Amino acid sequence: MLDIIFEGIIIGICTSIPVGPIAILCIQRTLQKGRWHGFCSGLGAATSDTLYALLALLGLSVVMSFIESHQLVIQIVGSVIMMLFGIYIFFQNPASSIRKQQEGNVNYWQDYLTAFLLTLSNPLMIFLFIGLFARFTFLSEVPSPFYVIMGIVSIFGGASLWWLFLTFIASTFKKRFNFRGLWLLNKITGILIAALALFGLIGSFLGISI
Repeated sequence: MLDIIFEGIIIGICTSIPVGPIAILCIQRTLQKGRWHGFCSGLGAATSDTLYALLALLGLSVVMSFIESHQLVIQIVGSVIMMLFGIYIFFQNPASSIRKQQEGNVNYWQDYLTAFLLTLSNPLMIFLFIGLFARFTFLSEVPSPFYVIMGIVSIFGGASLWWLFLTFIASTFKKRFNFRGLWLLNKITGILIAALALFGLIGSFLGISI
């Protein structure tokens, strides 16, 4: 049982720790809106990752074959969604976001849902989980539903711990940012997310992973 929990936490951290669009988004929201906005965004990503972990763990052949046969289309659609999101962040006004927060118009569910959908747009994550499950021989000898539930909860817990840590680190530097710094952060975040999406789009057409 302890082995399953420990391995699940490690897998959850491993799938969340790479610096990608979600990490950039969480940092941006933490600095601009506050720590809990960034953490709720991370929870949205963790929920999406956990869903893919469950699909990989259950070995749903129908989902796997669909992803494999439509991999190019999925990559293109996911890249386009990510690029549009990057453009949206680029044109956001940090002053209006802070003003809404001061007026009490705080919507953590919006942060959670947007991060969830952005992460969900990359179903190729399921193959990363398959590789990690094979590496750790995760739940290979204990098919009991109880152990499966514990494993999935542990993966979500590990991912959540990482996002909690990342947003805590980002929040410690929040006081160093003024309105111009937040404005510049929006521009950089939007450009990075859009650039990652563009590279992914090019890689999809070239048949390589970027």
